[in-house]
Amino acid sequence: MNLPNKLTLGRIIIIPFFVFFLVYNLFDNPNISRLISATLFIIASVTDFLDGYLARSRNLITDFGKFMDPLADKFLILGAMFAICFSDYIFDYQAVGFETVISVEIIKHLFFWTAIVVVFRELAVTSMRLVVAKSSGAVIAASSLGKIKTVTQIVATCAVMLEPVILPFCQGIITLISTVLMLAFTLISGINYIMTYWKFINTNK
Repeated sequence: MNLPNKLTLGRIIIIPFFVFFLVYNLFDNPNISRLISATLFIIASVTDFLDGYLARSRNLITDFGKFMDPLADKFLILGAMFAICFSDYIFDYQAVGFETVISVEIIKHLFFWTAIVVVFRELAVTSMRLVVAKSSGAVIAASSLGKIKTVTQIVATCAVMLEPVILPFCQGIITLISTVLMLAFTLISGINYIMTYWKFINTNK
């Protein structure tokens, strides 16, 4: 149980707590719940980058880390997105006097359908990884597009939680733009994976 693996486990432990505060507002001011959930999410996101860096730089790569790290990443992003979509207060901007440039309903629905695309993309790429590994023994490594995709997902999730608190004058523009970028890079990276590794799939079997 080396340091990178401990960070991975720590990320998994943090996830239920920020999901809880995303779904349930326990305070009179919902911005307090936003700040708590966002802080926990950011800490978990930092460990996402840190554990991989330490494992590679210190040659501490283990089978446990190979299995748990990508699993924890999916729990982190998907857990946050599902919690945001299910939450009663995250998109209740009137409660905190937050005005948006476009309709709140548009932002809410855009984020929901983007979350659906993220789920489908993760299922498709994960399935392809398994098929390619079984048929050819090749390992699908994380691409630069995949890494950018992860960054856009983290930024968009943070924007949804924090913009009404720390950047109210932006009127939802940051949330809107970051969600659109998340959608774009999720689609682009997914299509890129499929096109790159489709040659390993024998359609005659």
